[in-house]
Amino acid sequence: MSRKSKISALTSPPGASAASGTVPGAAVAAGAAAIPELRSGRGRGRVVAARASGGAASESGSESGSAGAGGMVLAAVLVACIGAFAFGYHISVVNGPLDEILVSIGAPGNSLVGGWVVSVSLLTAACGALSAGWLADSVGRKAAFQLLALPLAIGSVLSATAASIPQMLVGRALTGLAFGVISCVVPVYISEISPAPVRGRLGSLNQLVICTGILTALLAGLPLAGNPLWWRQMFWIGALPAVALAAGMAWAPESPRWLAKVGRKDEAERQLKRLLGPAHGAAAVADLASSAAESAGAAAAKGAAGDGLERAEAGVGAARRRADEAASASLQTLFSNRYRKVVLLGMMLFALQQFAGINAVIYYSSAVFRTAGIQSDVAASTLVGLANVLGTAVSLGLVDKQGRKSLLMGSFAGMGCSMLLLALSLSFPPLQPIAAPLSVLGTVAYVLSFAMGAGPVPALLLPEIFPSHIRASAVAAALTTHWLCNFVIGLSFLGVVRAVGVAAAYVGFAAVCFAGVLFVRGFIVETKGRSLEEIERELLGSEA
Repeated sequence: MSRKSKISALTSPPGASAASGTVPGAAVAAGAAAIPELRSGRGRGRVVAARASGGAASESGSESGSAGAGGMVLAAVLVACIGAFAFGYHISVVNGPLDEILVSIGAPGNSLVGGWVVSVSLLTAACGALSAGWLADSVGRKAAFQLLALPLAIGSVLSATAASIPQMLVGRALTGLAFGVISCVVPVYISEISPAPVRGRLGSLNQLVICTGILTALLAGLPLAGNPLWWRQMFWIGALPAVALAAGMAWAPESPRWLAKVGRKDEAERQLKRLLGPAHGAAAVADLASSAAESAGAAAAKGAAGDGLERAEAGVGAARRRADEAASASLQTLFSNRYRKVVLLGMMLFALQQFAGINAVIYYSSAVFRTAGIQSDVAASTLVGLANVLGTAVSLGLVDKQGRKSLLMGSFAGMGCSMLLLALSLSFPPLQPIAAPLSVLGTVAYVLSFAMGAGPVPALLLPEIFPSHIRASAVAAALTTHWLCNFVIGLSFLGVVRAVGVAAAYVGFAAVCFAGVLFVRGFIVETKGRSLEEIERELLGSEA
């Protein structure tokens, strides 16, 4: 495996019935076992409803909700996670077979072409992320998923059949465009349909499935040793999630919050009751209604009588006008005095995630493992992938118990300490006799720490802290930062290593990690167990 190809292996920046029997269906179904409340029904009606009368959160905790309501939420999340699987699979699919691909397209040993095969998808992913907010707000979350299935499928087919450099680059560019948008729309959709008590775990399921997609791509490359043309089958496999995603989204419910934002209040109420059951759906409708009323400045609506969304009609109309305005001037809206701080927080969090060094660790992982006697690049990548999946699975059980903020702080602290261990193992002479095992320990510890917080939490947290009427566009801005930082690091890291050495570069990454701890402590709010509307009211106050 070309070491350069690993530069994008673990970037993170996530229906079972529709995908039954397929690779992506199996992957997303495996993650469902981690959400016992929804499987058993204990969480079916647990919807945090922040009442307009006082802004306080009250939990409707009855366990006698409509049968299957929790299952509906989980099934819809799993359908969306097919897109997350595609994201993880396609970002990693070229890692193993890059040398064989270059031979087949007439560029054997050409590192420049190999770099573009890897990185062109990162550039188009940034373009996709930049347009994701406009697309998701214009056509809705469901339609956005279904539209993305087309370039995802076409790009996979073009890559699988490529016999020339241009065809391979066009195929990779199309898949990058698709998963760039997917990386934004999946966390937004999950956050908008999930009950507050389990929203953290359902949001982390996105990252777990991304990691599963990465690991699946690495394992799919095992037959390459006996069949150099197996890489074509790997891209054909990559077309399956596109078909499953389009089919599953034909069944899945639309985001009620998007429907309310564009003025389709009756349909929003129907979808909430479909997701949560009639009784608990009504509580969520009331919460959504109070938020819409407050966002329009309709103070009188707080005490007015009315059922469902009827008492927030004026607020919904105002939200729709703001959405129309945002569609035509999204950057102006996002960086206005009202929203600038929260949008910059999101962008900064993703910048810290990337500049904390995840790509550098992945880039050098094979070299580190070879010094420890692990000569197989596939084995080394698989070990890193397993650490990523394990850490994410652990975070799935902690995110709604420990909270987002504590996981982020612990994750950045663990990453910083692991980076220092790697730097010491490479540069401190007294440690040279045990440098190899220390390097492996530092690498695995870093990936585990990343996967337990800095990997999954930003994509979960940002849709929670962004107000509903800018949520998709603000997430898109943050994810664009993610992809651009990813590309810059991939482009500049080797030059930095040549200038200052690997150990010094790792110390710099450690400093970024510790700065991340201070940033999270000082600026990030805790969102555990709170409705999106309550979070919005706290962050924006009377302007929410």
